[in-house]
Order: sequence, then structure tokens, then C-alpha cells
Amino acid sequence: MKMDEVSRWMEQAGLPGRDAYDLPSSPKRFKDGSHYRMELSGLEGPKVLEAMIEEKNRRKVPVHRLVSVVQGGTLFDRQELREFAQMAADQKMEVIAVPGPRLGWDIGRQAASSEGMRCGMNLRGSDEIRKVVADMLRMYEEGIRGFMIVDEGLMWLIRTMQEQGNFPKDIAIKLSVWASIGSAAGARMVEVLGVSSFNTPSDITLPQIASIRKTVSIPMDFYIYTSLSFGGMNRFYDGAEIARCCAPVYFKIEPGVALAAGGGESLYQPWTSDEEHISMIRKKIKYAEIIRELIAENDPEIILSEQGPEDLCIPKP
Repeated sequence: MKMDEVSRWMEQAGLPGRDAYDLPSSPKRFKDGSHYRMELSGLEGPKVLEAMIEEKNRRKVPVHRLVSVVQGGTLFDRQELREFAQMAADQKMEVIAVPGPRLGWDIGRQAASSEGMRCGMNLRGSDEIRKVVADMLRMYEEGIRGFMIVDEGLMWLIRTMQEQGNFPKDIAIKLSVWASIGSAAGARMVEVLGVSSFNTPSDITLPQIASIRKTVSIPMDFYIYTSLSFGGMNRFYDGAEIARCCAPVYFKIEPGVALAAGGGESLYQPWTSDEEHISMIRKKIKYAEIIRELIAENDPEIILSEQGPEDLCIPKP
């Protein structure tokens, strides 16, 4: 079988037949005309958010999206969730909350084994799914309007429940990097399912990510700096090219030891102190400032959104 024939069939299906080695500029943008936005993870409660707001205002760096309560929304009381939502709304920032804890904390240990961890982190059984849906609705009641999920099956269920009138529609759904969407085919599938944006793997090449952009219109989320557990890649100097080829894109900044909520060395454990998270979040703001400067120096035509664009799913406490 000639591979060129397979490429022709892929193109008939609406996918690129090859990766985009010519690195074409993306004609797509956020609704405000920008190429890229800033996303920070690890906003583990109101005290950490307060420190982040202070630091971003001091450095005059816009922050558009907050991947928050990564240890799981279940571990925050309603007053904390409501206060968090109000602070983010005042600053016109989108909150993407993580329901749970599930996954690394349920009875199964396959995800913690050397081979089982390669099988993804999808939910198991209907009981686990209903816990996640219930936690999403609990946070929605306190004003949160964005959620991060791992399971494509859960996304199908959310979309179906929305069509049936059993789940709110004024929300953003971000698909986690744990889903590992690394091809145009996978990206098209999750766009059809209705996700608002999705994480690509952080070690994806420029031609690969450009080929994905040819296929889908929803924003891509890209780890421009990621944890040691995901390889520890720092791609600050690729920022201008990624924004040019892959707009609209969120640059996600999340260095550290490990990301998984069930991992022993993860920052996202309930016993990690606010002070540790505050120290790290201040560094992330500094890195956002550096990324903005490097992109401006290397391609002044690349546009960063101002604070608070209208298309964000800002909390409604």
C-alpha cells in the first residue's frame, strides 16, 4: 500500500495527509483578533488567587484563564468556591475548575503502575461519572463556569445532558493533557464532541501542531513550560512560531515536579501549603512576562489578548 494513497484518503476525510512542514500561518484568531492568551494552573484557593492577582497587576501581565482547584473541587467548601469565583469575576478571568478528587484517589491502582499509567486516566464505572457530574454542578451553583475533564466519554455525556436540558450550557469545557490529543484526527473528534479547547502533548513538533490547526477551529492549549513528570520542556523561544502557526492558542505555564493529583510528589495534594502555591504562582507570572517579551521581540505582529476579553466564561457568583 502506497502511503501517498493513504494521505489522499485522509484528505478526503477532511484531515491533512501529512504534517505541515511548511509551517503556514494560522488565519484563525480569538474573537478579539488576538493570537494567544495566558493560562495559569495551580490556583489552589482564594489566598493563592489573591497573591496571583497582586503579582499580575504589579507586572502588568494579562492572565486570561485559571486552571483552578486542581486537587479537586470536592476539597473546597462552598464559601471558598464562592469567594474564589467572585475574585476571578472582578478581574475578568475565566476559571477552569477540576472536579473531584477522582482518578488518582479511587480504588483502582492501575493508573499508578508503570504500564497502567500509559492507558490514560478515564473514569471507570457509572458511580465515578455521577460523582464528577455532581461536583461540577456543585461548583456551578457557586458561580464557576468552566471545568477541566479527562474523559471523552464524559464529554459525550455532558453534551447529551445539555441537549436534554439537564446540564447548563453557559460553560467552558477544557480537555486535559491527560487525554493526549496529538493528531488532527483526535482534535477533530473532540471538537465534534463539543469541548471548548484541548491540550496537546507538550513535546509535539511545530509541523504536527500546525497540521492539527488546519483541521479544527477551537483554541488549542499548549504547555510552553511543563513539569518534570511530563518531561520538563521549556519552549519559551518557540512561543512566537507556535502562536503564528497555531492561533488561537492558550500558553499554559506549569513547571514543577509532578502534575497528577494522585502522585506522591505532586503540588496538587491537599496537604501542600498555601505558601508553596503562592511562591510558585508568583514565578509563573514572571514567566508569563518573559514569554510576552520574547514573542514581542521575535514577531511584533503576534497579538496577546488584553485582560478580560468578552468571550471568556467568567464566573457568575
